[in-house]
Amino acid sequence: MSTTETNLILPTAADVRAAAGRLRGNANATPVMHSRTLDERVGARVYLKCENFQRGGAFKFRGAFNAVSRLSDEERARGVLTYSSGNHAQAVALTGRLLGVKTVVVMPEDAPGPKIEGTRGYGAEVVLYDRAGRSREEIAAELQRERGMTLIPPYDHPDVIAGQGTAALEMIAETGALDVVMTPCGGGGLLSGTALAVKSAAPGCRVVGVEPEWADDATRSFRTGELHTVHNPPTISDGLRTPSLGRYTLPLVMQNVDEMRTVSESDIVEAMRFLWTRMKLVVEPSGAVPVAALLADPGAFAGKRVGIVISGGNVDLASACELFARGA
Repeated sequence: MSTTETNLILPTAADVRAAAGRLRGNANATPVMHSRTLDERVGARVYLKCENFQRGGAFKFRGAFNAVSRLSDEERARGVLTYSSGNHAQAVALTGRLLGVKTVVVMPEDAPGPKIEGTRGYGAEVVLYDRAGRSREEIAAELQRERGMTLIPPYDHPDVIAGQGTAALEMIAETGALDVVMTPCGGGGLLSGTALAVKSAAPGCRVVGVEPEWADDATRSFRTGELHTVHNPPTISDGLRTPSLGRYTLPLVMQNVDEMRTVSESDIVEAMRFLWTRMKLVVEPSGAVPVAALLADPGAFAGKRVGIVISGGNVDLASACELFARGA
């Protein structure tokens, strides 16, 4: 797959602004938090957009609601299908409950228990699968053929991408101009949408995506210009275990993102520890990844105003306590 496809219509900053209108009054306007201790440690002024306080516990609600709300009445009547390790699953399930749409979600058996329970709690039918067997995409395609439902994938969808970018729009509206904005990167939906928003609202701002070292497919794709993949990477950041960037997210990342970074598993745990203990923020491993990049390279953005999208806080408490006890 090349970085451009002539027949592909990519979302734009205008789509992000339109999504913000649909989400107004439906999504939470999440807080932007600040820590003087964090500023001192990294030599920058850092703002955290806390999507762990979003409906469903993660930024994913923004993209899911934007996408489902744009479906026709006939499409809504057929129901919505998706696949996800947890946050998009809960977001689609919650959106379905709010809009009266039946939802079916394909989830891995080893997804965090609270995410599976949350998805069911919002009313979705959960179809579990073994990661070592068939892929979630294959199972979803089979269900789509059988049931005629509309597929809303977790990241590679124009309306999902546009919805995710609204978090950065809100952050910049509150903080004013920023020099750098950082987000986690799995399939690239949040990073792509953020880049669209930032390049429109703050053209001089750099956009940086961050991945775990063990799931660095997007970083390799960014640096080579060719699509790279991973298969079930063993990172603790379950939300970033996606196999690759997508048809939409790859060209958007290549066009609008300025830099990609990676962090170790121990870096992620230490960032979680800082956020939990110093800022009293319950953040899941995936959400802590960009903070991990700051703490691991504290002089990288010295003197800059840095915005970070904390992607979510849906964490298995027992697993988190184990991580803190043993380090990574």
